[in-house]
Amino acid sequence: MSWVTPVLRAVGLDWKSRGRRANLRTFRDLIACTNNFATMRWLGNPIWQNVLDLWTIQETLAEVRPALLIEGGTHRGGSALFYAHLFDLMNHGRIITVDIERIHDLKHPRIEAVTASVLDVVLVERLRREASRAQGAVMVILDDNHAAAHVRQEMEMYAPMVTPGSFLIVQDGLIDTLPGFGKPPGPLVAIREFLLTHAEFEVDRAKSERFPFTHHPSGWLRRRL
Repeated sequence: MSWVTPVLRAVGLDWKSRGRRANLRTFRDLIACTNNFATMRWLGNPIWQNVLDLWTIQETLAEVRPALLIEGGTHRGGSALFYAHLFDLMNHGRIITVDIERIHDLKHPRIEAVTASVLDVVLVERLRREASRAQGAVMVILDDNHAAAHVRQEMEMYAPMVTPGSFLIVQDGLIDTLPGFGKPPGPLVAIREFLLTHAEFEVDRAKSERFPFTHHPSGWLRRRL
């Protein structure tokens, strides 16, 4: 994994000098010991998220107040339901969540669950129309297939839907920093390549480094105003 450090530096992270790699190893070991990832629930629904990242996402949703949130990767539906309940509290926003398989039973008036590949060109064109008609900000969260090539393609297809000042959140870059969370190369590689050709986006360091532990290093990409 000699490529890891150059990738981290390319997206502005130097985990060794900051001591964060040791922290992340500790975090990984705690998760392995307690199983506090696969067993996470939101009101009984599996959510498969780091609770610290969920808090940062909650803060981001409250700040941006998106009229439309597009989620790639529904999985068991817990995260979409979490976002919908936040939108209920704000009395604003709706969610379109997409997954290639349906293993959930989501029922909420703010959620539209679509069973399709996130890379399906017909779907993407439809989502672009939805984004263009949204009465407010549009945010995108990518949390499905984490292979670098797939994420890179997703970013190209979905980034144009994000409104200025809002976010493209690319999840689970931790795959590229620690063994045991997935098979690299993953999202961090895609983020690095994307930023080389998309100056309209920048990593929001305050959000990406909000807490000592995150599954989404450099994952909060803000579209410049």
